[in-house]
Amino acid sequence: MIGVSTYLERARFGVWDVEAAVLHRDYLDSVVRAGGNPVLLPPVGEWDADAIAFLDGLVLAGGADVDPALYGRPRDPRTGPARPERDAAELGLARAALKLDLPLLAVCRGMQVLNVALGGTLVQHVEGHNPAPAVFEHTGIAVAPGSRLAEVVGLATTVHCHHHQALDIVGDGLRVVAGAPDGTVEAVELPGARFVLGVQSHPEADTEDDRLFAALVGAASGRATLDRGVK
Repeated sequence: MIGVSTYLERARFGVWDVEAAVLHRDYLDSVVRAGGNPVLLPPVGEWDADAIAFLDGLVLAGGADVDPALYGRPRDPRTGPARPERDAAELGLARAALKLDLPLLAVCRGMQVLNVALGGTLVQHVEGHNPAPAVFEHTGIAVAPGSRLAEVVGLATTVHCHHHQALDIVGDGLRVVAGAPDGTVEAVELPGARFVLGVQSHPEADTEDDRLFAALVGAASGRATLDRGVK
């Protein structure tokens, strides 16, 4: 079972126009194609290690900007509105996953949440990675030799980007393992963890390439076998 964090936004469906927990279906399909079963985790309630101990892996999904107050910076005018419920929930999820050594794939905002959870900071605006609303930029990235990411995608690949913020000071213990030509941090790993990978891009948007989700599900399956005695 792979938990996936969700948005909390006003949404319209059927006859309703209400606050709802929503998520791009691409995340769910990516988990399923990789052999996992997705479980939606809405940003309400208390998410700690006890609450997610039933999971085998976790995806922190993309979305709105993280509140800069959470990493001690004044708000840039280009930073989007705060989502305090989601920030609190996903910081809790990230810290719980690290405590449990739960396999974690952190996507775009998710990588930024992971970085903040480990004491890092963010650049609140970068150009060139968000060409238009709902349009992905295709960016070539270089991957560090010997990294877990290199084992999955090789030393160079093209990714789908849609972001205007990026990592600045890297969180405690994280290792930068990929970058874009302009120096933007494109991926981080946590050495010594079972599987902790943050990517600035959107692998769920590339329906032809499920390698990152397959790596997450593989690590999650290994955890289930070792920790639960699954045969």
